[in-house]
Amino acid sequence: MSDKKTPYQGEGRCFGEYQCSKCSRRWMSGNSWANMGQECSRCKIMVYAHTQRPLEMRDGFNQDLNKPHPQELCEKCKSPSPFNSTTAAACSALCTTLPDPDAFSNNFDMSYPGYPPAGGYPAQGGGYPPQGGGYPPQGGGYPGGAYPPQAGGYPPAPGGYPPAPGGYPPQAGGYPPAAGGYPPAAGGYPPAAGGYPPQAGGFPPQPAAGGYPPQPGAGGYPAMPPAGGGWGSAPGGYGAPGGAPQGYPAGPAPGQPMPNYPAAPGPSNPGYGGGQPHPQAPAIPKGYRGSIKDFPGADPLRDVEVLRKAMKGFGTDENAIIELLGNRTNKQRVPMVAAYKTTYGKDLMRDLKSELTGNLENLVLAMLMTPSQFDAAELREAIKGAGTDEACLIEILSSRSNAEIDEINRIYKSEYGKKLEDAIISDTSGHFRRLLVSLSQGNRDEREQVDVSLAKQDAQKLYTAGENKVGTDESQFNAILCARSKPHLRAVFHEYQQMCGRDIEKSICREMSGNVEDGMVSVVKCIKNTPVYFAERLHKAMAGAGTKDRTLIRIMVSRSEVDMLDIRQEYLKHYGKSLFTHISGDASGDYKKLLLKLCGGND
Repeated sequence: MSDKKTPYQGEGRCFGEYQCSKCSRRWMSGNSWANMGQECSRCKIMVYAHTQRPLEMRDGFNQDLNKPHPQELCEKCKSPSPFNSTTAAACSALCTTLPDPDAFSNNFDMSYPGYPPAGGYPAQGGGYPPQGGGYPPQGGGYPGGAYPPQAGGYPPAPGGYPPAPGGYPPQAGGYPPAAGGYPPAAGGYPPAAGGYPPQAGGFPPQPAAGGYPPQPGAGGYPAMPPAGGGWGSAPGGYGAPGGAPQGYPAGPAPGQPMPNYPAAPGPSNPGYGGGQPHPQAPAIPKGYRGSIKDFPGADPLRDVEVLRKAMKGFGTDENAIIELLGNRTNKQRVPMVAAYKTTYGKDLMRDLKSELTGNLENLVLAMLMTPSQFDAAELREAIKGAGTDEACLIEILSSRSNAEIDEINRIYKSEYGKKLEDAIISDTSGHFRRLLVSLSQGNRDEREQVDVSLAKQDAQKLYTAGENKVGTDESQFNAILCARSKPHLRAVFHEYQQMCGRDIEKSICREMSGNVEDGMVSVVKCIKNTPVYFAERLHKAMAGAGTKDRTLIRIMVSRSEVDMLDIRQEYLKHYGKSLFTHISGDASGDYKKLLLKLCGGND
């Protein structure tokens, strides 16, 4: 019997797939010796193949993966493959002739991060069918606390996530016991300090063997008035007090799928599960998180008398207007419009326009609209005229609830005689248009429960649609980011980080560009941590020369009764000075006074 190794074992002439760690260029060598590196033609550094096949299977492959090639479906596995049009049947042959993945060992040192170590599972090439079975067992296991606690979240739905029998097997070792005498988590990670706050409500505490004890849930926002008459619940929501999710129960034998769940496709990167825990944000304090509170005994008829006196005669008493509006909530301000017309037979908004000017006028008028009226007006302003304010469109559509978006659509059609979707289609294009149209439907899943198996599958789909293929399938990102619930997406982002060792935001920046990149990243940021997202938007509005006053007004008005206290906290944490101080130095006059009323105080 011959001692010569087969091409599958790394001997003889083969073809291999390469990617440069410096410039990320990918190519395929159709005729090379196994275990031999190739020099990148751009960077002049040696690169070693991470996938090799026998030489007789090379015909039909494109020699340079950077060149465009048709996407054809394999007749057997029905997956896209990088074959050219003359050898469409090649995949069918490979599907039946490829060796077992366990026998196809890849012992080459990779020239860039993110690929498996020697002896790991081989990366799945684009177009090959996924390997059967579940996720491979990982050293260290999943963190004892399951998914990291999350910022915000919708109020918990009745019931909870049922405990699945089985899980990942406990690993030897572990962390020392936590303070208070609790036993260490078996092989898991302890809760990381900082990061996302614990999710209120959600899963009932599960007794995890050797795990961490249940954590007290963070308080949430009180129920808000329905859209159209007052501010709706915070986008992403803040649930009622409850227990934090607990760890995984004891698991099945290695290599077996979770009982009661379908086996998820094996990840292309075997490093899955070995990353660091997702960073967590400080817990959101209990209670109402807005900066403006109801004024006791407010009467719209008496309030409009104050406004009338402030505008009557020569000159305008801006201080009286600021003191009145700055101490009333939206549901106390909006009735003033009807009360003014009933009492004086005049239009309050028109009188204020004639008495005020500039940014103060814009701010006062914004405060007298319902939330949905103001959002519809801002969307109209972002679309009409030359140019489009893409950031405004994404900000509003990604941070509002389904009910709020439905009300915005209704008001937009009523006020401007055109559907919001039609206005978006006529003013945008490409994948960015598709993203906005999807968000404007208001059909996001708003359930609180998280399906762990589905979260892993979605993470794998995002990886396959971006980092793990040549080119990017933007439609897959669009489908997941616009339809899944926000708690579910936070779990998906965590799984994605564990799977490929890279944050989802960085992957989007690597795979996309232009408006669609900005839009996708903004959606991810808003879902991850809404207060941090708005703190960043406020900082950018006031940074550098000039101030983006429309952005500043929109956020200060729309978040003053939702999560302004949390935004202030994140602003101070990330930028080293309070939001109150920054506004004081950036705005001036009566405009500054009213903005500071909405801010609610210094930190």
